[in-house]
Amino acid sequence: MRDVVEQLRTGKERIYRSMMLLLGVALWVAIIVGSVALAKEPKTAITLGVYWSYAVLVFLFYFISALVYRATAFGNMIMLGPQQFPELYAMVVKGSLEVGLSAPPKTFLFNSNGLFNAFARRLFGGRFVFLTSALIDATSDAQVRFVIGHELGHHAAGHLNPWMNALKLPAHAVPFLGSAYSRAREYTCDNIGAFLSNDLAASRSALQMLGCGCRRLNQAMNCESFMAQEAMVPPVFGFLTEIFRSHPRLTRRVANVEDRMAVARR
Repeated sequence: MRDVVEQLRTGKERIYRSMMLLLGVALWVAIIVGSVALAKEPKTAITLGVYWSYAVLVFLFYFISALVYRATAFGNMIMLGPQQFPELYAMVVKGSLEVGLSAPPKTFLFNSNGLFNAFARRLFGGRFVFLTSALIDATSDAQVRFVIGHELGHHAAGHLNPWMNALKLPAHAVPFLGSAYSRAREYTCDNIGAFLSNDLAASRSALQMLGCGCRRLNQAMNCESFMAQEAMVPPVFGFLTEIFRSHPRLTRRVANVEDRMAVARR
């Protein structure tokens, strides 16, 4: 089913991914060559050593943070399974099979104190998905399938591959490129979520719920009216606010979600 993921991957993501890889590799080569050259000079070798020490400290901080988060998840969150919320777990298993994952990610439900969110992570090679209680409580089953599908999409599309992300890392220094790449990936995962949900209305309303966040009004939401708000966004400041963001505006995501869902279902 990997071909389905590729069909649902947006053209912009392919372009930005290639740019990130090419620039990332080129910058890594420049960093390594430059470091070797500077290390030969006594005056610059000490400064270089300090910078590389900082890099090692950042890596250690990331490593320890991942360990802490993993311990927090297993010790305080609810992991879905055949005996623990089996309906939700079945959605994860079925969706994982449909997008070609070798095994379903470990999926956790946690008390978010009203915060609507869901996210995917790679921790020491393992795949994880996290769902907030507020989001599950306020959405229908079809909407939940979209949300789960979106997060599975990050894993299936390779967005969390640690080695590839390491290669791309220096390219984030290029202004706005990393954010543009991130937004393109979100569109791809929206497409995957809609594909797995197989319910366009529920997929669009699941995204709109991120802005509404009200269970009582869930069934009364009008997606067409919400999408029409996009025309009211000031062009200049709409552009300026979005280029710094990792996620596109919700009005755009709701309008975009159906773009290639039909293609993958043929």
